[in-house]
Amino acid sequence: MPAIREANNLGDVLKYEAPNLYSRDRVTVTSGQTLALGSVVGVVSATGKVKALDPAATDGTEVPFGVIANEVDAALADREDGILIARHAVVASGALVWPDGITPTQKADAIAKLRSLGILVRTSA
Repeated sequence: MPAIREANNLGDVLKYEAPNLYSRDRVTVTSGQTLALGSVVGVVSATGKVKALDPAATDGTEVPFGVIANEVDAALADREDGILIARHAVVASGALVWPDGITPTQKADAIAKLRSLGILVRTSA
């Protein structure tokens, strides 16, 4: 019998947040991408819109800005319905979505930046 794998849900990513939605912000996701739940994102300095973290970029998205709390399909157009875990939260390290090719040093730097925003990355089961 084949095994069934259930996709992550918000409870797999977000382990703690402050009351009254204090930890969350609405964001616009830049077109041309689909962000999975748990994606670490940066913000484009010129537009204020978020994109997947890109450590090699120079447009602002090289700096972590938060973690996406819902799947957002912006493949064809900007989407204004992104939910960002922006502050005062604990997220599970195993549920975060990192860019392909990120190095251990870049990931450690990104985790440190998230910590400075008040987002703690913890190892969990």
